[in-house]
Amino acid sequence: MVASDSFAEFLREQLAPLGHVTLRRMFGKTGVFCDALMLGMVRDNTLYLRVDDDNRDVFKEAEAYPPLNYAKQGGTIDLAFWRVPERLFDEPDEFLIWARAALAAAGRIAAKRARAVPGPRRRRIAARDVG
Repeated sequence: MVASDSFAEFLREQLAPLGHVTLRRMFGKTGVFCDALMLGMVRDNTLYLRVDDDNRDVFKEAEAYPPLNYAKQGGTIDLAFWRVPERLFDEPDEFLIWARAALAAAGRIAAKRARAVPGPRRRRIAARDVG
């Protein structure tokens, strides 16, 4: 289920210091983007932030919760998005630390993907990201 209008607005307000925040429905969830980088996803008004090897220590507390996942062929596929503890919504400074770490991970992942794209398409992607 996607983010409710009120939760989406709350996230836009809380994440505004990071840059231009947008939310977009995708795959039955809501993607959370900052300056075109997807730093999080929302399912059932629960925020999950992007995790990679470089920011995993910041999200240590989130390991207590299952990651965002989906069912496929009778199994479960875990995604690299970890649930944000609800206490952070009452601690905006710490929430922004987590969000900045997720945004940095999103940037690293986007950079890896851009390097993996062959030839002319890479130039189009790079030109779009600059503009």
